[in-house]
Amino acid sequence: MELKKNQEILLTIEDFTKDGEGLGKYQGFPFFVKDTVIGDRVIAAVTKLKKNYGYARLVSILEPSPYRVEAPCPVARQCGGCKIQQLSYEKQKEFKWNLVAGCLHRIGGFSGIEARMEPILAMEEPWHYRNKAQFPIGENKNGEPVAGFYAGRTHSIVPNTDCLIQAEINREILEIILTHMNKYHISPYREKTQEGLVRHVLTRVGFVTGQIMVCLVLNGKAGQFSNLSELIHSLQTMEGMTSIIVNTNTKNTNRILGPECETVWGKDCIEDYIGDILYRIGPMSFFQVNPQQTKVLYSKALEYADLHGNETVWDMYCGIGTISLFLAQKARQVYGVEIIKEAIDDARVNAQLNGMANVEFFVGKAEEIVPDHYEKTGIKPDVVVVDPPRKGCDPVLLQTILEMNPEKIVYVSCDPATLARDCKTLCEKEYEITKVAVVDQFAHSTHVESVVALTRAICDDGIAKVD
Repeated sequence: MELKKNQEILLTIEDFTKDGEGLGKYQGFPFFVKDTVIGDRVIAAVTKLKKNYGYARLVSILEPSPYRVEAPCPVARQCGGCKIQQLSYEKQKEFKWNLVAGCLHRIGGFSGIEARMEPILAMEEPWHYRNKAQFPIGENKNGEPVAGFYAGRTHSIVPNTDCLIQAEINREILEIILTHMNKYHISPYREKTQEGLVRHVLTRVGFVTGQIMVCLVLNGKAGQFSNLSELIHSLQTMEGMTSIIVNTNTKNTNRILGPECETVWGKDCIEDYIGDILYRIGPMSFFQVNPQQTKVLYSKALEYADLHGNETVWDMYCGIGTISLFLAQKARQVYGVEIIKEAIDDARVNAQLNGMANVEFFVGKAEEIVPDHYEKTGIKPDVVVVDPPRKGCDPVLLQTILEMNPEKIVYVSCDPATLARDCKTLCEKEYEITKVAVVDQFAHSTHVESVVALTRAICDDGIAKVD
């Protein structure tokens, strides 16, 4: 088969990649095509050829997929956020469930895993679900400040103050800030020259408490922002406004927040609930962006842990203690470990905030802290919960978990591929997967969360494989 750049080919889109590109095959050779959905029959033009796959751009849709819908967001195609908004929500749910099942089967080697998987736990309303937004600030061709989101794989801003997956209040906040910048000729930051003042606007909204935080990320100090007191007055009149902060970031970096925050009005944090647990949330805190589905996710993890009040539990990669505090409601003792000191500081405050004395937190790498604690104390947990980053668990930590031999392991995952890899390691020894839950926490994107229950395997004679 000989193909050339710009050659047009006929494809039927069969699947999605994790980046939201459609996958179709031409004479058995796979091509990835942006802006297509499962079921589309399209003409595409070859853009790049690799040894085992290629890329193509969409030329025309010959037959639209029965699952294709009109994206309600007018900039969905340009924006790098909602990559599968043009796919019906019912099909999105099916795709994500199949994605987790496929990884567990293909990478983990778990045949028949579908029988142990629950129906996907999806959103009742898959819009306006994010409680945190980070809007880059730039300028249009007329030199006027704009806010929006970066186009996919670029730093070109697609202007949009009315994102359909963010909290609705953000539109009013951004319009107040942009109006003020226009009035006083406050310049947005320009990456190429590293000049200009306003880099980002970060917002956090408490969906239960109604509290709002606005954080201006500046290429300078608060005193350089003209008539800041007037902007503060405009923002503080909004119902729920709790915290107005200026963050200074003067470095040439892709990181949004700099190290220094100044609270210019109100409190230095907001508070919100997940379930019955209250959390303090600062501008730099890691906090799940979809609180409604986070409650679903953590409740499922708690269900799989099956605690009765006498258990010792380790929570690896605990962040600000969100899962730890859920577990502490029913466990005798919970230990949490996280590498980021500021997150552990928040975790300890959150434990005090909720009056939970049966939680202890450690700062450091889970793969170092947990083996050291186990060696010193010999305390074997009844349940281990892991919620690692996308790269999955460190092999040393997995080995330590196996040595500690808990009765149950609950694996909370944001990446089904590393989930499958790590579960394969655990199940090659003493464990087996008993239940799997898929949770749609990020509608209109290809990201998916899942929870897996692993228990010590029982032999035919009714005795566990391990002592």
